[in-house]
Amino acid sequence: MYNTNNRELSWIDFNGRVLQEANDKSNPIIERIRFLGIFSNNRDEFFKVRIATLRRMILLAKKNSDEQIQLNEELEKTLAVVGVQEVTYTDSFTRIIKELKNNNISIINEKSLNINQELFIEDYFREVIQPNIFPIILDNFNAAQMLNDSIIYMAVNLSSTKEEKKDLHLLIEVPDYIPRFHKLEDDNGQTILIFIEDIIRYNLLSLFAKYDYDNAEGYIIKFTRDSELDIDNDVSKSFIEVMSESVKKRYKGIPIRFIYDNKIPKTLLSKLIKKLNITTQDYHTRGGGRYHNLKDLMNFPVLNTDLVFNKLQQIFHPDLPRDKQIFSQIRKKDILLNFPYHSYYHIIDLLREASIDPKVKSIKMTFYRVNDDSLVMNALISAARNGKRVKVYMEIQARFNEKSNILWTQKLQREGITILPTIPGMKVHAKLILIRRKQSGKDFYYTNVSTGNFHESTSKVYSDFSLLTANQKIGKDALVFFELIESRYLPPKMNTLQVSPFKIRSFLESKIKREILNKKKGKDAWIIFKVNNLVDTAITNLIYKASESGVKIDLNIRGINIIKAGAKGVSESINAYSIVGRFLEHSRIFVFANDGEPEVYISSADIMSRNLNHRFEVVCPVLDKDLKTDIINILDLQRNDTEKYRSLNVGEINSYTRKNKGFEKLNSQEYIYEYWKNKQY
Repeated sequence: MYNTNNRELSWIDFNGRVLQEANDKSNPIIERIRFLGIFSNNRDEFFKVRIATLRRMILLAKKNSDEQIQLNEELEKTLAVVGVQEVTYTDSFTRIIKELKNNNISIINEKSLNINQELFIEDYFREVIQPNIFPIILDNFNAAQMLNDSIIYMAVNLSSTKEEKKDLHLLIEVPDYIPRFHKLEDDNGQTILIFIEDIIRYNLLSLFAKYDYDNAEGYIIKFTRDSELDIDNDVSKSFIEVMSESVKKRYKGIPIRFIYDNKIPKTLLSKLIKKLNITTQDYHTRGGGRYHNLKDLMNFPVLNTDLVFNKLQQIFHPDLPRDKQIFSQIRKKDILLNFPYHSYYHIIDLLREASIDPKVKSIKMTFYRVNDDSLVMNALISAARNGKRVKVYMEIQARFNEKSNILWTQKLQREGITILPTIPGMKVHAKLILIRRKQSGKDFYYTNVSTGNFHESTSKVYSDFSLLTANQKIGKDALVFFELIESRYLPPKMNTLQVSPFKIRSFLESKIKREILNKKKGKDAWIIFKVNNLVDTAITNLIYKASESGVKIDLNIRGINIIKAGAKGVSESINAYSIVGRFLEHSRIFVFANDGEPEVYISSADIMSRNLNHRFEVVCPVLDKDLKTDIINILDLQRNDTEKYRSLNVGEINSYTRKNKGFEKLNSQEYIYEYWKNKQY
């Protein structure tokens, strides 16, 4: 057994890289603010999932056992590191707000308003905000059963100078469907913004004036709840009913974190703690500044286009001209799309063409996450209306997307589209489109295998590969995959694709072992893995063995990495690094030297036990020589990045080991865009 990094601490390191982007002055100021929002959102999900999981494990462990003691120590260590990172985050937020002012944007609070601004927010509050406010009297409600952890609340202390009148304590739900930031009248060339909670604070006294109070103070609080779903096993219910009820229960999940404004009066804080049954044993309780739920910074308004990234003009792939039939182009050769550099409308056009082509007989597709206003879905609905047989697998167990996916499922069913039944306990994470077309009287298959979701919005910011192919072996394997998830239990027999939970683990193991053997024989042997997370223990141990055999291993890991790379005598031939920049690196790629004949594979799967053992995933070979070269070239660009490359090697975690070291300046994401833009076909 090899020594590995702690999974939770490695994730915290990843969020540290996001925070580095917020502090990177080469990024436009509003983009830096948005990175602060991403950091905050990531931290919330970390508590909802990972910290919640640790707490569950502690509760399940035998009291005072070695296991429980060890888990408690791990939790305390993790929370301590999170605490240190939160201090850095707060400092970054304060500093960036000051820097905004140098760019003629000021964020003020209710204490800094001029007369015109006061009049504006009084009117705005009365007309827009007040109709959406329904105060909760703390003495009368069991708030622990009703607080929603996706929003913030204002704890209100009402007091009066009249001695006989007692203070009144209330909670106000700050409406999240009203924009968090509001633009006020400009002042001396400065664009002025104010938080919605500061507008509420300013108007608190007028809100409660009729109750004869003459002082009102508001303090923001926030909860985070355990978001793992408890699935009801009632066989009399459909799985959609079960999931719908489970999602509703999520809003009543066990609270695991409580944060509040440090300036809240002790009396009000004590009442909140009592009413909400908060104990230091069960909660991560922390005081902070006046603003919480700063994930909303991701939607910070664009007030000046000079203060955001230059708009990316997406590339239309030259092999998919708009005046040519897509099917005829794919028959000529495989086509590789790389989002967000290439236009996602190629996928929409493919489905649109399939929906009206009289030779197309059926479309099958998997979905994990879907755009709220999805053109992809509209194309499928159009296909069904045009008489095509459309089958969709909608993964309604996709975390935090359950509600949206249930609604899409119901909408598609109303349009006559067949929805393949969800498999309880097994998620379908593969991203596949299979189109059956009659050609010369025979079935002919067109397949799209992607590393990312069929989601128009994320395709503009997530870096993914999408392969369009008329290779009939791949098409027939894709057909077997759909038959597999429809039959649910029959192990598949495939020639080209690898599918978990049946084959991907053994496939990766066999490829790594082959590289070890080739190295021992003096042959060319190396491995490149690009994934979001690498946490599977068995694969990790095999990678260590490959390193000990001298196989050069390149690990491009965006998020969690448990391998201690670059450790003397153990993993010296492993180089691990992470690219975090403008686009979220989301593609999964496996490359093996194969003694000078490199094999390249794209996949939906990360190297995690859940992906290899408990999900339906696909690994697809890239067979076209030119496309293999393209992918390897792009991986080389990332390996040689100087601006967004952070080392994950021992003693160098999150260090910019190539920046300012004499290397030619190279931002790989910018160079990849130029690579595709200037590519000669």
